[in-house]
Amino acid sequence: MKGRSLKLREAHKSGGAASFCSVLWDLRAEHLLTSSSNDLSICIHDPLLPSNSPQILRHHRDGVTALALSPNSTCLASGSIDHSVKLYKFPGGEFQTNVTRFTLPIRVISFNRSGSILAAAGDDEGIKLINTIDGSIARVLKGHKGSVTGLAFDPNGEYLASVDSIGTVMQWELHSGTALHILKGIAPDTGSDLSVLNVLGWSPDGETLAVPGLKNDVVMYDRDTAEKLFSLRGDHVQPICFLSWSPNGKYMATAGLDRQILIWDIDRRQDIDRQKFDDRICCMAWKPHGNALAVIDVTGKYGVWESAVPSSMKSPTEGVPGLQSKNSNGLLLFDEDEQELSASGSLSDLGEDSHGESEPPSRKRLRKKSTYDEDLDEDINDDLLTSLPKVESRKKASRSHKESLDNGNEGLRSTTSLRLKMQDAFQPGATPVQPEKRRFLCYNMLGSITTIEHDGYSHIEIDFHDTGSGPRVPAMTDYFGFTMASLNEHGSVFANPCKGEKNMSTLMYRPFSTWANNSEWSMRFDQEEVKVVALGSAWVAAVTSLNFLRIFTDGGLQRYVISLDGPVVTASGFKDELAVVTHASHCLPSNDQMLEFRVFNISNGTQPLKGHLPLTPGSCLTWFGFSEEGQLSSYDSKGVLRVFTSQFGGSWLPLFSASKEKSEENYWVAGLNTNKLFCVVCKAPDLFPPVMPKPVLTLLDLSFPLASSDLGAETLENEFILKNMHLSQIQQRIEEMEAAGLDTTSLDDEAFNVETALDRCILRLIASCCNGDKLVRATELVKLLALEKSVKGAIKLVTALKLPNLAERFNNILEERLLNETSRSAVHDASYITPNVVMSKTLTSSHSSEPSQPVIPSPSPQLSSPFFTKKGKLQEGAKVGIEKVEQSQTATVEKNIGKVNNLAGIKSKEDSKNQGEASSIGEVKNVAGNLRPANPFAKSSSNQEKSSLFDAIKKMKKTPDETSKR
Repeated sequence: MKGRSLKLREAHKSGGAASFCSVLWDLRAEHLLTSSSNDLSICIHDPLLPSNSPQILRHHRDGVTALALSPNSTCLASGSIDHSVKLYKFPGGEFQTNVTRFTLPIRVISFNRSGSILAAAGDDEGIKLINTIDGSIARVLKGHKGSVTGLAFDPNGEYLASVDSIGTVMQWELHSGTALHILKGIAPDTGSDLSVLNVLGWSPDGETLAVPGLKNDVVMYDRDTAEKLFSLRGDHVQPICFLSWSPNGKYMATAGLDRQILIWDIDRRQDIDRQKFDDRICCMAWKPHGNALAVIDVTGKYGVWESAVPSSMKSPTEGVPGLQSKNSNGLLLFDEDEQELSASGSLSDLGEDSHGESEPPSRKRLRKKSTYDEDLDEDINDDLLTSLPKVESRKKASRSHKESLDNGNEGLRSTTSLRLKMQDAFQPGATPVQPEKRRFLCYNMLGSITTIEHDGYSHIEIDFHDTGSGPRVPAMTDYFGFTMASLNEHGSVFANPCKGEKNMSTLMYRPFSTWANNSEWSMRFDQEEVKVVALGSAWVAAVTSLNFLRIFTDGGLQRYVISLDGPVVTASGFKDELAVVTHASHCLPSNDQMLEFRVFNISNGTQPLKGHLPLTPGSCLTWFGFSEEGQLSSYDSKGVLRVFTSQFGGSWLPLFSASKEKSEENYWVAGLNTNKLFCVVCKAPDLFPPVMPKPVLTLLDLSFPLASSDLGAETLENEFILKNMHLSQIQQRIEEMEAAGLDTTSLDDEAFNVETALDRCILRLIASCCNGDKLVRATELVKLLALEKSVKGAIKLVTALKLPNLAERFNNILEERLLNETSRSAVHDASYITPNVVMSKTLTSSHSSEPSQPVIPSPSPQLSSPFFTKKGKLQEGAKVGIEKVEQSQTATVEKNIGKVNNLAGIKSKEDSKNQGEASSIGEVKNVAGNLRPANPFAKSSSNQEKSSLFDAIKKMKKTPDETSKR
């Protein structure tokens, strides 16, 4: 079984020594929490944006050894070497109280299923059961001889299992506080190494207890009898130091002292996947939604193993058992009106005295939310033990479990219907806040804006990549605390969020050059804060927390205020266009973001584009903007770059995938053009570069994620699709410029060059098809060639490869094309006979002293019109009648003839040497004698039509003598 490499990110400093670290998810998988016995802090990470700085909680005086979240993720508990157990509100992190203290370090803490009890234990003698409602100690369970390192509440609410450092497992009855089973020496003896702790865990259905065994295995014990059921033994070569059941109980993850993780299929009792690490993994946690496993090692580095269970197998979160324990009161944590969920025990209004210890709080009645209210009429302040369930027989428990499946499934549906986290707003090209470090507020293809906090204020600098062309902008002292910015060639815009009631959100624009003094301006927002800013030509945009899109002129005039459909994610500007991304709806159950985009044309007051923004499953948007040519583009956290195109009614094309590149690198996007992606390469697991040293832009080739071809010609196929896409983009720009009445000559030349390069690519593909015996595909390709000379080159190629049947087909295709072009030309001539008769008198009188000359010279017989017909300029054909137009058309044709004659890769000398095609090619030359090369876009057909008009006029001017000579 092939192992995969998972890169870990540092969360806590190890100090050079191994430590026990913890990791866990919250209920919605919106936060990932980590701690270390060598670190005073608790880190709350955003799993969608791991590069962002985590939220830090520092309330312990020594290393944090244990973390636990209440079942509804509203209360966080932590234990420490400083002997204290602390409680916090979650996810805000507000410290609440020291709920208890020990005389020795704490090693483990755990909530029961309802959240009404918190168990804590460590090097002290005894396990404390703490009532989370009032902070009182409900019971102390004594019996272990060594330090208690593992605790696990039975999901059915009847038992508590514990294990110590010498390998003894005890099963306690919660109602009576007695030890029902004592299993000595069944787990490894961890000795004095505090980075290795014995653990144990109940299966999600509560029927099985898993304990690390003495033979590098995991042993399963029966719930009621504590009899050994079976064991999981595989390729661990050293004892198991941590285990974790999947949410549905179908799988288990085990970490060993041999520095590897195995994923087990419980039903098959064998390992199905594995991962090797540089250091020992000391804690793991399955993601509540999806298929991922969070891990952390003894050095304080963490990561998320995506697709830990092979995708071909059932998801680890599919079919989670629905359990409802009898004491599941649904007590609210903290204040009832602050919480949306109703499934947890609580801590209520606990304060802290001057010594950091909890005072007896005032007790108040809390409303109970439960399907079992009729069984729980007593006051919640009654003795906790009276509400603990009594032990039932195994048969009765099983029967009760079956009877509660319907209620359990209903609870599961309620859990899975919880709203998952939507991506926060971000500024393209910005990096996260790093304490005492300079960061980017904006980084794009033009330059960068950086900031660093110093003495309570921030210092902002603007730098341009091309120092010779960009203006010199003096550094700025930031008194507002700007957190977002945007930059273009005209100026820069800054904004900050609200900071309390007095400090309102501020938007400020600074132009780089202006004819008037004091052209800088700012706006302030009351009860509203700016989320994203963008710049364009002569406009400034800001999207706020009220879902307002506010558009200002560069002079500060408030021009438009538009309501958006949802919360903003990001925005970007390019000339007259502003693109905004918003949330279209809540996340899918798979935690996929549902985003949509809009493109506004500010100068015209229109919205030309709107649609859904595609993302890779399980990813979030990390960059959004325009290419140098103005193509809308996006980049997600899975490393896929997409570009919007007008093809197929408007589609997003994947033009780059980081998975095709080096796995140990991440790419921080700065911009792109037609062929290249401009990015900063970051060594994994870093997702963004530091400001110093100055990042170096790397150019990567754009390429479609193509399937493996049976020809082995993925490079050629990729070039073929890219050039076709480029042609489509040029054609769209030509049409837009024509509609605006602008000159398209330069774009016509560019399109012609791209088409000749595309022909060369197609010829190489035809050669590959012939060598791979894919003759039907070769025939399809030859029909896509635009130039007659290219088709002749294909005929010569297949003749040299001794494929006479294919050469005959190619000849037929060429002849058919030329006949079609000839008939089309004749139709155009006939359609202009009437206007030619009317105009001939004027032309004859104005040129009576000049001999009759052909207006358009006969081109080389190697040229032909493209196989596919482009849009013609029929209206321009009727405007002929002045000599300047005639001369212009002649010059354009001569220019294009020169370009085609110089086409690389197809030599005219070789055409005459090939005897195998002499007769057919001769016929083609005779037919093509009076045809000119057509540009692949509209110019081509319009020139053809104009030449036909001139020919008809000249024919009518010929003298009777010339006619008789003919």
